Amino acid sequence: MEKIEPELLKTAAREAAKNAHAPYSRYPVGAALLTIDGKIYRGCNVEASSYGLTVCAERNAIAAAVVAGEKHFRAIGIFSPNGAPPCGACRQVIWDICGDIDVFLFDEYEKVQRLRSADLLPTPFDNNKLKDIDD
Repeated sequence: MEKIEPELLKTAAREAAKNAHAPYSRYPVGAALLTIDGKIYRGCNVEASSYGLTVCAERNAIAAAVVAGEKHFRAIGIFSPNGAPPCGACRQVIWDICGDIDVFLFDEYEKVQRLRSADLLPTPFDNNKLKDIDD
C-alpha cells in the first residue's frame, strides 16, 4: 500500500473548509477522506440555527463517500483554524464506517498531528464487541 501523503489531505480539507456554512460559530472546518483506492471525498461543516441540526465536515465527507459506494478507507484529514480533533459524534462515525484509520489534524499555522481513530475513541460503542460479551 502506498504511503499516505498528508499534504494532499491538507490541501483537500483546506479547500473544503472554504465552502463551510458556519454563520453561527464562524469556525469553518473541512475534511478529506482517503479511500484505499486513492480517491478523496470532501466535506465541510454545515450549520443550522438549531445547533443540533448542524452536520460536521467529517460526517459530510464520510456520507459523500458512502453515497458513492465506497467501503474501505485509509485516512481522513481535518482542517480547522486551530487543528481541533473531531467531536464525539464524528469520532464514533469514523470508527463505525472507517475503522481504525489514520487521522490527520491540520491548522492554519501549518501544524500537523497524526493519530489513529482508536486514539481518539479508545472505547467506542461497538455492536460487534457487545455481541462477543453475550456469547
